[in-house]
Amino acid sequence: MTKWALFVKATRFQVIPVMVLPVLIGAVGAVAWNKTFSVGWFLLTLLGACSLHLFSNMVNDLWDYRNGVDKVQAVTEDTLRTHSGLLTGNLVPEKKFATWTWSMLLLTVVCGVILAVSRGPMVWVYGILGALIAYFYVAPPIRFGYRGKGYSEIAILIAFGVLPVLGSYYVQTGTYDIKALLASLPIGLLTTLILFNHHFLHWQADKESGKRTLVVVWGEKRALIFSRFILILAAISLGVAVWFKAFPLYALLTLIVFYPIWAIYRKLGTHNPSHAYGPLMVASLKLTLRSGMIMIVCLLIQRLIG
Repeated sequence: MTKWALFVKATRFQVIPVMVLPVLIGAVGAVAWNKTFSVGWFLLTLLGACSLHLFSNMVNDLWDYRNGVDKVQAVTEDTLRTHSGLLTGNLVPEKKFATWTWSMLLLTVVCGVILAVSRGPMVWVYGILGALIAYFYVAPPIRFGYRGKGYSEIAILIAFGVLPVLGSYYVQTGTYDIKALLASLPIGLLTTLILFNHHFLHWQADKESGKRTLVVVWGEKRALIFSRFILILAAISLGVAVWFKAFPLYALLTLIVFYPIWAIYRKLGTHNPSHAYGPLMVASLKLTLRSGMIMIVCLLIQRLIG
């Protein structure tokens, strides 16, 4: 395995677009609403946000391994493994993996310091809050991702919607705007949907290991209802954002790409084998990426014709 392949596997780099999109929405929003944009500040913001996302992925792997969750996944029937497999497969020593993990956070800190000094002290708030959410999602003593109270879903909405959109917009403009907050909700809720549907893939193993996600606490039937509710809430939040002119009216075309995932929901029963949730997970990811790109394009068109 090449060094790059090892890095991609360790960080789960293939899902980095879920962080790139909200950062782009915040920056493009600054273009559309304020007619201001700095390539340099954008790239530094993107680097800091993405390195924090990779840190989050790795620290989750690290603590799931230490807490025994990944080991239970490996021996539980009808469950899909979603971690990198580097630690459970003894491909990378735990100490080395931890070093890589904290290196990602160090890169985030460097970017954050430069941005805070140059663009304003509120960058500290965005960065520190994001880092705390990333670390304590599975790390003791808080481990709010294990508590089954909905904390993790709220955290994902904040970490992959509100913080990156508002933070990116703030770096570009040095100000706040209710439009940025409203624009953060659809992409944040759609990313929350990805993470929530992700739990269906291995909820039996989570239950065995004591990781109390909402799927474990509620069971498949109620969790699937809530999954649909998140989707509907994302659609409603898009409508609200359009109503308050955060997005132009034609951004409602985004709702067209909602249909494929709704069709998959209709095929699922009350109880399903783990592999049956694979298409739902893939559809969730595609929905988020396509919706995010449409929203970005709509903001750019608004700027060109506005």
